Amino acid sequence: MSARPAAMLELAAKGTAAFEAAVHWLTDPGFTRPSNLPGWSRAHLVAHVARNADALVNLLIWARTGVETPMYASGDQRAHEIEESARRPAAELRAELLAADGRLAAELAALPDECWTATVRTARGREVPVSLVPWMRVREVWVHAVDLNTDAGFDDVPHDVCAALVDDVAASFRGRPDCPAVRLRSEDGPHIWLLGDSADAEPVVVSGDLPSLAAYATGRPVPGPLYPTGGGILPKLPAWL
Repeated sequence: MSARPAAMLELAAKGTAAFEAAVHWLTDPGFTRPSNLPGWSRAHLVAHVARNADALVNLLIWARTGVETPMYASGDQRAHEIEESARRPAAELRAELLAADGRLAAELAALPDECWTATVRTARGREVPVSLVPWMRVREVWVHAVDLNTDAGFDDVPHDVCAALVDDVAASFRGRPDCPAVRLRSEDGPHIWLLGDSADAEPVVVSGDLPSLAAYATGRPVPGPLYPTGGGILPKLPAWL
């Protein structure tokens, strides 16, 4: 049985198309408008997504060749490259994004089946199978399409991606003392997630639809109502991504 994550590759392709479409419809002056990420313009965000594509290409090369190829040479270089790209003319930045996306798509398509189980290392130092790379791209393109601060919201994100995003957040926040004890409960199906450390406190139950739960969990604008236990205030979660 192939280890190629076909379903996640399809979601990555769809998310890439959605992000590219959002960027395509930005006016040139619109690139200088603020994104939903503090301190970043839309141009910074487009530059970041392009650089992330090339960083993931590095991991695929690592898996294919066996030669260690880090995502980024350093955090400082990553920040410098984003700042440099963000200052370029809008047309040049659009072309840079499309070129980077093309390189990533080509590497994903060309990776031999036997290489998908290879172990690589993320920018945060976590060792993961390279089969996780498509998911790493899925969350980048779908979440940052919302972060562009246009008309896109989590209602436009596929429910499968919303559920996977909350899975990711829950895994990151489970047992963390800096995260309040929260149990997320989806109204769209049998999805329940526990965040934070519930050893010393009864979790606050937060109910809502999947897009709203995913937006809340990832710290983005929530498209629909959420219902915390007793009608209280939603607990503030740590930053994610």
